[in-house]
Order: sequence, then C-alpha cells, then structure tokens
Amino acid sequence: MIESIEQALLPIVQTFNEYLSSYVLIILLVGVGLWFTFKTRAVQVRYFGEGMKNMFGSLSLKGKKQKSGMSSFQALATAVAAQVGTGNIVGASGAILVGGPGAIFWMWVIAFLGMATIYAEATLAQKTRKVDEDGNVHGGPVYYIRTVFTGKFGKFLAVFFSIATVLALGFMGAMVQSNSIGSTAQTAFGIPTWVMGIVLVVLCGFIFFGGTKRLASVVEKVVPIMAGIFILGGIVVLIVRIEFLPATIGLIFKYAFQPQAIIGGTFGYAIKEAISQGAKRGLFSNEAGMGSTPHAHAQANVKHPHEQGCVAMAGVFLDTFIVLTLVALVIVSTMYVPGGALAESGAALITGITKANLAQTAFGTVFGAEFGAIFVATCLFFFAFSTILGWNLFAKINVQYLFKKHAKTATIVFTIIALAFIFVGTLVSNDLVWELTDAFNYLMVLPNVIALFAMTKVVKNSLAEIDKIRKEEKAAQKADK
Repeated sequence: MIESIEQALLPIVQTFNEYLSSYVLIILLVGVGLWFTFKTRAVQVRYFGEGMKNMFGSLSLKGKKQKSGMSSFQALATAVAAQVGTGNIVGASGAILVGGPGAIFWMWVIAFLGMATIYAEATLAQKTRKVDEDGNVHGGPVYYIRTVFTGKFGKFLAVFFSIATVLALGFMGAMVQSNSIGSTAQTAFGIPTWVMGIVLVVLCGFIFFGGTKRLASVVEKVVPIMAGIFILGGIVVLIVRIEFLPATIGLIFKYAFQPQAIIGGTFGYAIKEAISQGAKRGLFSNEAGMGSTPHAHAQANVKHPHEQGCVAMAGVFLDTFIVLTLVALVIVSTMYVPGGALAESGAALITGITKANLAQTAFGTVFGAEFGAIFVATCLFFFAFSTILGWNLFAKINVQYLFKKHAKTATIVFTIIALAFIFVGTLVSNDLVWELTDAFNYLMVLPNVIALFAMTKVVKNSLAEIDKIRKEEKAAQKADK
C-alpha cells in the first residue's frame, strides 16, 4: 500500500520540481539578484573587500561568549554550515554531468548575482530581528515578511514559509543528510548505517539541547576545519594536475557557449541545459534567495546591519567561488581533459559514472581509488553533519514563531522528532523524501523573494547610511594628510 502510494506520488513531485526549478525559480532568483545588483549599485563589487576583511578579521575557533545571539563569525559559520553541504560535491558533479563543464561558468554568474541578494537578506534579518526576555534572538524571513506585510496576506506568507522551512530543513532535510552520512560511511569504512545513526543522534542531541550558544561554539570550529581540509585536498589534486589547468579553464569557458559539443543535442537544447544546471545547482548551493541563511545572520551581534550583509556576501563567495569551484576544477582537470574518462560525449554512460561517484572517481585519479573514496566520504560527513546543525537551528526558529505561546514545549517536541528523522535517515533510502525535500526548499523561495522585493527601500536606505559614512571617512583621511 505504502509503496504504491510512493510510486504514484514520485513522478508528480518530480514534475512539480522540474517545472519550478527550471523555470519559475530561475526567473525569480536571477531577477531578484539583478534587481538588488542594480538597486545597490553592485554592492557585491563595491564592498567585496570589506566583506572578506570582516570575515577573516573575525575568524576564531573559540569566539567570545555572547550574552545573546552570536558573534559575526559564528553567524557566518552557521550560515556556511548550511550552505556548504553535500550539494557542493554531488550538486557540482550533477551539473557537470548534465550540463557539461560550461555549467560552472553559469554557476559563477548566478553566484555573483546571489551575493547582492544575500546582502539584502542579511540586512533585513538584522533590521527586523527580535530579542526575547531570555536573551534569545529571533530573526529571519518570517520577521521581515511580517514587517512589510502586516495584514492577513503577510500572516499567510509567514506561516507558509515557516511550515515549508520546518518540513524541508528540520525533518526531511535532516533525513537526507544523515542518509548521505550513513551510506558513505558504510561504503568507505564498512560501518553499519544504524551505528552511524546512533552516533549522529547522540552528537546532534547534545548540540540541539544545548541551545544556540552550544551550536555556535561547535560550528565555529567545525566549519573552518572541514573547509580547510577539503580545500587542501583539492589544491593537492590541482598541483598534481597543474599542466592541465589551462585546458581546464578553457573547457569551462568554451562549453559555456558551445555546450552541444560536449553533451550532444542541438545548440538550443544544450545551452538550455548548461545554463539551467549551472543556475539550479549554483542557486541551491549558496542558498541566496532561499531564505535559509538569514536566520543565522540575524543572530550576529554587529554595530550596523551592513556589516553582516558584507559577511554574508563573503559566505556566498566561499561557498561557490572557492569550495564548489574547487570541486569543479578537480573534476574537469581529471575527467574531461583529453584522455579523461569523460572527454568524449556520452562517456558517462559507458563508464558507469554518476553524480554520486564522480567526485570520488576524480579525487581517486590522484589519491588512488581507495583513499579518494575515503577522503570524499570524510569530507561529506562533516559537510552533511554541519548542514544538519545549521538547518535545525533555522527550522527551530520557525517552530518558535508558529507556536509563540508554547515555544519551549514546541522546541523540545520538534527536537525529539528531528532526532528521530536523523536516525531513520541512516536506515532508508527514499527517492520520494529527497524529492519532497527539494519541493519544500523551492516553496521557501516564493514568500521570501516577494518580501525582498517589497523591502527594497529598507535595504537601499541602510546602504545609503553606510555610503555616507564611508564617504565622510575618506574625506577625513584626505584632510589629515
């Protein structure tokens, strides 16, 4: 009975996801990225240096204790924990397999626009956040949605967003992440999936019940270490394959505009696939516009919302232009260059390479098949584990919004259910759950983007304050000279 229902629902949800992700969301998210790039006069260019300076200047594996909320870096680490997940490895692999190496170029374009979007999200999250009597910070899309839409429409959008977030991130999202951990651990190390399930429940339960401060303390250590290990491994591969790097860069740009030469079909079909895959994977890797990471950026204790907006932009840069690009360069430099397994169109079908094992195969060409699989599996563990932590916090904030009068009880109940989903996720592999997770992720975008457009003036005014301050600072510096 259950299997027949799943078989009936799966194609329906897949069709819904394909339509939304290929048309509606690309138009919306590219549109909002272009809109804020124009309205902020390319804030991602003008204040890029400040964002990077703020990110590395506040980097610490042991931040100062906060009376409420988080330090700026802890908030960034929590956001990056959610952004840098299995999608950076599996997502990049899928984009390249379907859209060819040129899909990476379109990922860069989308990420550039997304930096302006996430600046707006972080600024609004800071502007509309609330601190309760216990010192807990509450902020995110539901709060700026209710700020701009005060009537029934706003209430509907906020509740719609909250329910989608709790289901997508807190329950099903946690389930699919733990599934990745369980399956890769079993493949690489022979650890039974149920053992990993118990380990994850214990670790996650300890962190979840410790509240925001404990979570912040963990992610500020895990995120820099996991990113550092993965980046180092990628750099080693690229050094070994350095003679192929010029060709690798050339392939990315060549097939961005001539994709039919690598993935087949007509030019129109191929260019659609390259742009579509690059856009979809890029958008849902850095999550700009989805409305997930504003929950983290709202927690930051900063002097002005602009500061966290700049840090948020740096997070997208780290996610897409560094981590995801590194994955892409490793794959293309080992698999697509002349003589590589995917150098010929359709080779993936012949060699049995899929998006699930493409990255392992690519790293394995340098590290050896066994160590390559272990390296990727280890990185996937930390990526997926940190994503569970970040997503749980975001979902928890929305649970507290939905059940204001019984927030404490609702939080405990939600946490217990979330832990159950994490354990079950290591035991089963359900395509419908993965598709439903994507569907609710996509649905989060709709109310979030509507609110972003509606609050453009707030973002512009906030940025104008900083532009004026920076102009006065430069004038004062000139006068001192």
